[in-house]
Amino acid sequence: MTEAHAAVPPVPPKREPTLWLQALLLLVALAFFLPGFFQVPPVDRDEARFAQASKQMIESGDVVDIRFQDAARLNKPVGIYWAQVAAATAWGALTLQSPAAAPIWVYRLPSLLGACLAVLLTFRIGRRLFGSSAGALAALMMAGCLLLGVEARTAKTDALLLATILLAQSALAELYMNLREGRPSSARLAIAFWAGVGLAALIKGPIVLLVAGGTIAGLLVFERRAAWLRGLKPWPWLLLALAIFLPWLVAIAIQTHGAFFAESVGHDLLGKVAGGQESHGAPPGLYLVLVFLTFWPFSLLLGLAVPWTWLERRRPAVVFCLAWLIPSWIVFELVPTKLPHYVLPLYPALAILVAAAVRETALAPAALAARGWASWLRFATLLIFLAITLLLAAGLVAVPLYLEGTLLWAGLAGALLLCVLAFAVIRLRPQRGGTTGVAVLALGAWLLYLVGWPGVVPNLSTIWLSPRIAAAVAANRPCDDSVLASSGYSEPSLIFLTGTGTRLGRPPEAAATLTENPACNLALVSSQDDGPFRAALGDAAAKLTSLATIEGLNYSKGKRLTLQLYRLAE
Repeated sequence: MTEAHAAVPPVPPKREPTLWLQALLLLVALAFFLPGFFQVPPVDRDEARFAQASKQMIESGDVVDIRFQDAARLNKPVGIYWAQVAAATAWGALTLQSPAAAPIWVYRLPSLLGACLAVLLTFRIGRRLFGSSAGALAALMMAGCLLLGVEARTAKTDALLLATILLAQSALAELYMNLREGRPSSARLAIAFWAGVGLAALIKGPIVLLVAGGTIAGLLVFERRAAWLRGLKPWPWLLLALAIFLPWLVAIAIQTHGAFFAESVGHDLLGKVAGGQESHGAPPGLYLVLVFLTFWPFSLLLGLAVPWTWLERRRPAVVFCLAWLIPSWIVFELVPTKLPHYVLPLYPALAILVAAAVRETALAPAALAARGWASWLRFATLLIFLAITLLLAAGLVAVPLYLEGTLLWAGLAGALLLCVLAFAVIRLRPQRGGTTGVAVLALGAWLLYLVGWPGVVPNLSTIWLSPRIAAAVAANRPCDDSVLASSGYSEPSLIFLTGTGTRLGRPPEAAATLTENPACNLALVSSQDDGPFRAALGDAAAKLTSLATIEGLNYSKGKRLTLQLYRLAE
């Protein structure tokens, strides 16, 4: 047993009152996640696609089929859409408006809920493994880390998926620790595990099987026995997971004549495994590099956590976290298709290990003091942290200057805060252990998010083309039933903001829409498509009237655009 391990007080009883601490963590999570939540416009492309498909469920009343305009959207299960439909329906009931008119932030509410639940469940797991102090620190890190902050503000699957996976992992952690401590396990753990599996599968299919299955496989390798898995009671509680997931799966299979399986499994899942799908291919090791940004600012503490974890690698609580992290991380690194949020279900395990290292190294630092390689690792992570922090500061100034030709006060304030944070880190050296350093990192991140999310991101008007187009259409719509056709700009956010009936196509289709109803219909045409559009109109081009000009950057494609909003003069 190491000296650090010997100095650690025992894990508190499970019935220790922690309600007040959980309430405080919930408030902290909201303080991190709410800045910018209401202000940031619909983001292309995933968020806008999810929200628009949910909106069409409301409009059509069909909660089985998933569609983006007329195209079937069969790459993901239905869970997130149902959650977004429920949020929009509740908003409509409270505001006495049509749920289909809900703004984008309403569709983000399930992600906000998932992120908050993930913070609380991280505390629960961390508390069971290392005690309340470590659990609270881990929860704080999840609330403040950059990746979960982005997902909490985005109307898609990943934050809610994280919460459901953590429900299963919390049951698995308690079951495993009960085994090692000789405590009995109740049926509620099996119920929680299989409910988490079923809900996660309803949201994003088999990812939960990778994370939970990888954890179980890692523990089996370490324990060399499987009898403890009887506590999961697959019979009869596996039926609970099936009852959650199977009814919709059967319904969509019947409705699509099996096309859902061909698309979601054959194309989406196997396509990601076979090669880099949708231009998101990357070599192994990318996630290991990205963690310094996505887990920022707490990635500074990885240099402390790695040597501590090595010293404590045989400790049951550490074994559980490593079994959670390593098998799934290896799989994610080996799969060619990579996006930063794919590894989010592993970050709570990372946060718990970092929190335990911070807490216990502060109590007994001598165990690491004599190891030179640990000092070099802490120094390297300090340099990486400072580089990322200063690059973020430069970006807050340079990006608005490049896009808007001006400096934003919020960008300047955020850059100053980041410089102060870098200076504080150099002085305090939180990578040596201690909760004060974690608090400084969390406060710096929160102040940055407080000014950056609402003050910088929504005010980069150059990249927010769709909101400006929607405003121009609303100001110039000649009829209540006017149809907009767009040529040269086809981002999903345009559909969400201007209506499901908006038509995307080439110049001849835009011209046909105008001539179909000259008194009411509108056309949005890029400068590149303007010549073919006028040629398709023929003699009617003489009656074209430009109602608005919208210029900006289509960030999804990295292209600058000039768009004209047209109608035909009477």
